[in-house]
Amino acid sequence: MTNITLDSISGHAKEAKVCKIYKLEGDSISSNDVLFEIESSKGNKAITSNVTGKIISINVEEGSMVKVGDILAEIEGGADNNDPTGETKKFNYFGSLIKPQKKELETDIAIIGGGPGGYVAAIQAAKLGANVTLIEKENVGGTCLNWGCIPTKSLVRSSEVFTDLKHAESYGLHAELVSVDIKKVIDRKNKIVDQLVDGIRYLLDKHGVTVIKGVAQIVDEATIYVKEKNVEFTIKSKDIIIATGSETTELPIPGITLKQVITSKEALDLTTLPERLVIIGGGVIGMEFAFIFNSFGVKVSVVEYFDHILGNIDADIYEEMTQIARQKGIHIFTGSKVEEIIESEHEECVVAFDNQGTKKFICADMVLMAAGRTPYVGDLNLAGLNIQLNENNKGIKVNGKMQTNLSNIYAIGDVTGHIQLAHVASHQGIVAVNNIMGHESEMDYAVVPSAIFTSPEIAVVGVSEAEALSNGIEIVVGKFPFQANGKALTLGESQGFVKLIKAKETNEIIGGAVIGPHATDLIGEITLAVKNGLTAESIIETIHAHPTTAESIHESALATEGGALHFLG
Repeated sequence: MTNITLDSISGHAKEAKVCKIYKLEGDSISSNDVLFEIESSKGNKAITSNVTGKIISINVEEGSMVKVGDILAEIEGGADNNDPTGETKKFNYFGSLIKPQKKELETDIAIIGGGPGGYVAAIQAAKLGANVTLIEKENVGGTCLNWGCIPTKSLVRSSEVFTDLKHAESYGLHAELVSVDIKKVIDRKNKIVDQLVDGIRYLLDKHGVTVIKGVAQIVDEATIYVKEKNVEFTIKSKDIIIATGSETTELPIPGITLKQVITSKEALDLTTLPERLVIIGGGVIGMEFAFIFNSFGVKVSVVEYFDHILGNIDADIYEEMTQIARQKGIHIFTGSKVEEIIESEHEECVVAFDNQGTKKFICADMVLMAAGRTPYVGDLNLAGLNIQLNENNKGIKVNGKMQTNLSNIYAIGDVTGHIQLAHVASHQGIVAVNNIMGHESEMDYAVVPSAIFTSPEIAVVGVSEAEALSNGIEIVVGKFPFQANGKALTLGESQGFVKLIKAKETNEIIGGAVIGPHATDLIGEITLAVKNGLTAESIIETIHAHPTTAESIHESALATEGGALHFLG
């Protein structure tokens, strides 16, 4: 009996997914037959047989995750009888490849990257009459749909339901023996992602967009080379849009390669929950995961380099969120620099960090790296084309039309190093396409809403208090707490507030923030007001339905004009 064991994974990744199983139990096989194909975040790999015989058992399924050392199958047999040496033949990967088929395509617009920037650009261009080719090395939808925005929100929703069940008694209900089945939580997430990915594929197909799966390299201003399995494409394109997104930032911390250290991508496929989790980074990604895992009963600690969590938001918001997090049992260490991650004797690890001059240690079962994302340019050949990067060499330099220094090559989304948000990437894609198609368009970053799915949610837009003060803008701030809102009380979610920022000179709403129930939905009204220069009176004179959380926006507008009706602040 011979075991087919996974001896390595591409790029030294920690785990991989079984994408394809080529044989069945009972099948006869020969040495060098391809049995499985696995895919990791670092690439694909074919797993071949090193014996001739019969498959007794297959121990994995398509879609399952595997690690180095796992036994994938059991074979009854031995070395190939045709080998006079009796030794196992080594698989000649390159020799076994069929000679590549070469294809040439001509297109109006070639888009590299199928994330929320790339696929939206593709659909917009097709709607405007262009012949479009979209190149994506993994799944359409990009990081946002497959390993970011949507998957995390699915986990957020599961954590919300679990929290409600645990506190059912406060609503006059009884729920006993409530627990988390993380595998089913992940299964639900996967189904949502698959449904949305299929939807994007359908839209691309119906709009006549040619989709090629492979890694792209820009040969010259009008030529892209792509290899898709056994086909090599040479694509001639009038215009090119680079939308390759970003990748997880890896900090140069000793111990960062330990098996206990994971990224946000791996966190979305956990099949067991750690008892203790340390999150390195208290930005948006880190804090969203902190609340998710805390809700599931994990003991969470967050180590943040800067003096406060959640980056560039006003002090009243991050102070409120810090207090809420600590009330929920999340330990937050700000002003702290991680110096080392050490593996202990019992497969745990210790995170050593400097906290304002004091050395501290936290024991954990798992460490989540959430220190932000870096523009991803891969092997695009930017240097060979002399495409300029930003001053810090992070991201491709573009103008307001999303053009690079080469007039027919555009860049959109995270790869530009601007605001790393899916909705920004989508809008940049539309701006780029409009300009390519002859419709003059400029990107405006002045009114971009940001949504943070902590518990409670946070959303901000426009000018903050700090920005207004630093720029010498005289403002009036109107705040209204959710504890005075009837709908929030019925929801059992009365923490937080709505804040509107009004320019004293013009009476226009120039910014706003919400921390509380449905903040990420409520920010839409404030965004519309800021974008269109609406005054506080415009909001006050608009009738808001009762009882809704949106009434808090109305009350905040009243607070800028002398005082809210339902709160004495």
